[in-house]
Amino acid sequence: MSEQIQHSIKIPNELGNKRFDQIAAQLFPDYSRARLKTWIVDGNLTVDGETRKPKEKLVGGEILKIDVVMQAEGEWLPEKIDFPIVFEDEHIIVINKPMNLVVHPAAGNHTGTLLNGLLYHCPELQNIPRAGIVHRLDKDTTGLMVVAKTLQAQNHLVEQLQSREMGREYEAVLQGTLTGGGTVKEPIARHMKDRTKMAVHPTGKEAITHYRILSQFPTHTHVRVKLETGRTHQIRVHMAHIQHPLVGDATYGGRVRLPKGVSHELREVLRDFPRQALHAKKLELHHPATNKLVSWEVDLPEDFEELLDELRYDAEHHGSADY
Repeated sequence: MSEQIQHSIKIPNELGNKRFDQIAAQLFPDYSRARLKTWIVDGNLTVDGETRKPKEKLVGGEILKIDVVMQAEGEWLPEKIDFPIVFEDEHIIVINKPMNLVVHPAAGNHTGTLLNGLLYHCPELQNIPRAGIVHRLDKDTTGLMVVAKTLQAQNHLVEQLQSREMGREYEAVLQGTLTGGGTVKEPIARHMKDRTKMAVHPTGKEAITHYRILSQFPTHTHVRVKLETGRTHQIRVHMAHIQHPLVGDATYGGRVRLPKGVSHELREVLRDFPRQALHAKKLELHHPATNKLVSWEVDLPEDFEELLDELRYDAEHHGSADY
């Protein structure tokens, strides 16, 4: 399946004496500058029917025309994979991603991913880069994700991510007790020795994580986390950096910590918790078509609720907690 995109527009005189690529970016804001440049170089974006170089200056009054057939972006196969859809229209899909679902195919995970399921649910996504996926959640992180159904929507959402306009809030259970909320502002880079991990490092990209306490327990803390940036594993890396790794996070928290004095039942829950205790609870963005601010919030998954219930029970019977 392919999709044909055709647009034409006359360059206003006031945009004359500017570069072709700059004019195109102003007149076709629904598409990224990188994509427009590719179309110019490939001859899919022309000036009065002729190809021109991206940096060539135009005088104004010319006709710019886009005529391109979008081909499938990869050789990914559609698969029937169940995932809860919170909202969908012709522009975006908002998903409540379940546990144990990889978002994008990679080495060792060519099938069975959210992307494969998206292609089954919405076949036209094969013409959109990464099937419309603009941000990811780790395999075992649950919660809200937004997917673009058109190039225009994808460009709009990526711009919101880059400008930090998209609001993403998570809930997490941390090891240890915190006395108050705060902000972690530490750069994150690929781990120097283990390339599958990330780490706080001075040469890394800026990363900012805000957190506030929702409830305190004798040995753990339930927090709400707001991302200002979106680095790989950001919350997990930052919380481990402040010596409060997420419950269940074997990658950044090491071996399971079983505090002294807790009940046998809580010890069992902590030992058996199958993943990092992290859930994307709330998503807020400007709708790509209307620019209206919209938001969604989803319940905590069952395993997360059971963990909190056991922490509350243990606190009531073996200590004190403030909820």
